[in-house]
Order: sequence, then structure tokens, then C-alpha cells
Amino acid sequence: MVCSPVFSLLRDLFLILLFQMSMRGSDSFSVTGPSEPIVAMLGADTVLPCRVYPAMNVENMEIRWFRNQFSEAVFVYQNGMEQVGEQLVDFKGRAELVKDYITEGRVAVRIHSLRVSDNGMYKCFFKKGTDFEEAVLELKVIGIGSGPRVFLVGPEDGGIRLKCTGKGWFPQPEVQWEDVKGKKIPSVSEDETQDDDGLFQIEASLIVRDSSTTQMSCSMKNPFFGQEQVESIFIPESFFPRPSPWKAAFAVTLVILGISAGAIVYLAWKERRGNKKLSKVEEEKEEESKSKESLKRELARRKELYQQDWRKAELYADWRKEQFKAVAFTLDPKTAHPNLVLSENKQHISLKNNVSQNGDASTHEDQAVSEAIFSVLGDKSFTQGDMERQYWEVEVNTRTEAGSTTRCALGICSETAKREGWFVESPDKNFWVLVHEEGKVIFPNSQKNSPSLRQQPRRIGIFLDWEVGNLSFYNMADGSHIYSFTGVTFCGTLFPYFSLRGTGASLTICSTSDHPENCPDSSPKTSLTHLSSSVPQEANSLL
Repeated sequence: MVCSPVFSLLRDLFLILLFQMSMRGSDSFSVTGPSEPIVAMLGADTVLPCRVYPAMNVENMEIRWFRNQFSEAVFVYQNGMEQVGEQLVDFKGRAELVKDYITEGRVAVRIHSLRVSDNGMYKCFFKKGTDFEEAVLELKVIGIGSGPRVFLVGPEDGGIRLKCTGKGWFPQPEVQWEDVKGKKIPSVSEDETQDDDGLFQIEASLIVRDSSTTQMSCSMKNPFFGQEQVESIFIPESFFPRPSPWKAAFAVTLVILGISAGAIVYLAWKERRGNKKLSKVEEEKEEESKSKESLKRELARRKELYQQDWRKAELYADWRKEQFKAVAFTLDPKTAHPNLVLSENKQHISLKNNVSQNGDASTHEDQAVSEAIFSVLGDKSFTQGDMERQYWEVEVNTRTEAGSTTRCALGICSETAKREGWFVESPDKNFWVLVHEEGKVIFPNSQKNSPSLRQQPRRIGIFLDWEVGNLSFYNMADGSHIYSFTGVTFCGTLFPYFSLRGTGASLTICSTSDHPENCPDSSPKTSLTHLSSSVPQEANSLL
């Protein structure tokens, strides 16, 4: 049978269309990535893999990894080489292509030194001619920080306040308190902040009122990775507030005095009972002696408990001094600003009269008014080899005159710290100082607010514990804790640091000799004879 021309033409068109469809089907492909999030540690390296299906050589394709927008390129591969023109600045030098199996359609991008900002969603994109496909990946960056560290702060609201701190976590960790029986107890407060790298710093507080609770644990857990760190603290029962034996002794003494007064009147009326008065007086003296001896033994017992874990108890400044060596030094005239006046014994500094508060400090664009800081260093240096804990005391005078803003700072600084022209006294500039300004105590560049003090400190104790990276300030008038820089990594050489601003301000280094002539001894003494008036408020609550 002979085919007609129309039938032959239709057959040819059908074969051509079938051929084109088969050709187009052979070029199609799909892209897949990991179905589960990729988990990697902060600072480590990780890879984001993708593959095409069916397997084929993708050397001549355009391959791209990007964030939320196509233009937010993490890595671009085109024309057989890397294209850095479209790459985000954060990934330059940190991203590379892993192409060991590129001929089989399997490639990945490796990201070095992971940061917090790398956490999130990614897309991998493959393009061949006019065909393109993409897949979605998720990267979880995990940062396991330091801590927790648990501190016994002191008595509060009928109990003992505990503080749990940690830093360097990402994402924000879960904080949980537990007693020795495993019972979970919620925090009374939690404060969290993020540093410049996006890492979380956590501080949680708890008040324990049950005196039978001898141990508490604080845990911090990464909510995604599940890794947990725990620290426990032992709480002696004697640290819980209880009625002061002095109150009972005082009440007994008042009763005895009342009886004695009545006895005097009675003996005046009945002269023959005069011996009874003498007996009552002897009984009173004996009772007072017994009370004093009992309190003295109790105080010794408390001191022994304190010395077992004194670093975690931020109270009792006079007992804390026994763990440190008193260091004697004078002011170094070679490091003093010309506008400072040093006393003859080089232990007292003040400002010259009629000194312009702008001084010779250069103007800084972030400061509305240029203000000069006039500083001087002590002639004593501290290095890592000095493993002995050391302390010194400074008398502060902030008498303000009309039209003048008084400010003084004291603490330590590194030998590399800048002290010329305009500078900032803050830890990131190697200054760790307490600032006394206009009746307030502040700490430059601190994450915390200014501490609430019972009274403004006139005599301040500075305690340097190089070994654990701790610098603490105490009010030596009442023994109370003011503030501590903790977890500091001290390097190089450190010096005692002092600065002044404003007419009327002055600082005096208190002498550590047997006959101090610069400062009156205002430090509290935890002894029997000074108990009623000189023991810090924390001690009175505990006793």
C-alpha cells in the first residue's frame, strides 16, 4: 500500500516532536541537600553539601550558595572558577569549594572559623543553560560557653542569695537550679546580654530560705545541642540569718539592771539586806563574761567556715584581708600629669588650683565637651610571676567646689594603656577602675548598673587576685562589697592607677606601716570589743 503525502508529513512532524521532548528530558535535573540541620561548633569549620540528580558532571554549570537573597552570595562558581565579585564581605577568605566529586554532581562549600552570624538558612543553586534548580539547607552554630560559676552573695530577705553566672554561650542557654534531692527551683531573676560577637552572658539569682538546704546546683544547657554544664555550692547552716545572741544578752542585761535598781531601792529601805545588792552585781558581771566568751567562740567558728571558701563570699572585708598581702608603694612622679600635685611623701595627690578642666586633652567627636583626665601610677608593678594575692587601701576626698564637677578613679591599668590626650578608662582599654563621680560609684563600660550602696565609700580597699583574674573593691568603713571584675585574663605588667578631675578632689594612699600617718584607721574589726558598732551589716545579720 502506498502512503499518502499528508500521512507521511504528519509522521515526520510527530517523530521530530518526540525527539525534541526526549532531548529536553535528558537535560532536566533536580538538586538536593541535607534533610536535617547541619550542627557545627563556634570557631570550627563545616561543609554545606549539595548534589544533582541524576548524577552528571557539573563543572560547566553555574553553582552558587547564598543566604536569604540571591545577591547575598556566600560562594559563586562560574566558567570553571571562583567568582569573588558578588561574594559577601563576611565570607571572603573563609569560604572554599569542595569539588572532589564534581564530575559526579556532588559539591560542597566549606566555611572556616564559624561565627554566630553564620547561623541560619542557606540555598545552593545550580544552573545549566536556561534550566536551574536550588535546595535549602540549615546551619546551626553552637557555642558552649564558660561556667556556670556559683557564688554566695550574702543574706537577703530572710535567706541567702546565690548567684550563677556564665558567658560565651550561643544560643541563649537554659538555666536551672536544683537542690540536693533533685528538686528544680526557678530563679528569682535572670539577666542576659549579648557581647559584640553575639555571644550570650547570663546571670541568674536565687534566694534560699530553708536552712536545711545544704547544697544547691546551677546548670546551663544548650537548648539545641543538649550539652550541659553544672556547678554546685555548699551552704553552711550557720550562714542563714538567725536571732542575734547579742539581742538576747542585751534583753537579759536590761532585766538584771531592772532587778538591781529595784534591789537598790529595797536595800535603801531595808539596810539589813545590803549584801543582796553586791550579790546581784556579781551575777551581772558573771553573765556578761559568759555572754562574751560564748560570742567569741561563735565568731571564731564563723571565721573558720568563711576561710574554707572565702572567694565565693563577697563580705567580711577584714577577714578577706588575711588572705592577701598588704602592699606598700608610693606615687611615681615620672608618670604624673603636670597638673597634679604630689605630697612630699608621695602618698597624696590633688589638682593644682585654677586648672582648666579642658586641660590639654584633645577634643573627641563623641564627646560634647572635652574633659581632661589627670592621672598618675604607683611605683609598684604586678606581673604574672607575682602569684601572691595583694591589697592596698585608698582614702577618697570628693569635696566639690562651686562650678566644678568632681571625679576621681582608682584601680589598676596595664603598662600598655594609653594615658595621654583623650582616653577612656574601661576594661577594653586595659583599665580596671572604680569611678567616684558626683556622689555616685560607677564602673566604665560595665554591663551592670551602678551598685546600690548603704553609704558612699570614703576609704576603699582594692584586692588583686591575679591567679583567678579577680579585682575586687570594698568599702573599708563598713566592710561591704562594692564590685568585682571577674574572669579577667591579666597580661603583661600592671600598676596601681589614680586619676582626678575637678577642684577639691584628692586621693591618699593609706600607709601599711605600724604608724600610718596619712589615713585614719576606718577599717572594721570583727572582734568582740567592736561588734556592736563596727561589724559589717552582713555579719550582724548572720550573727
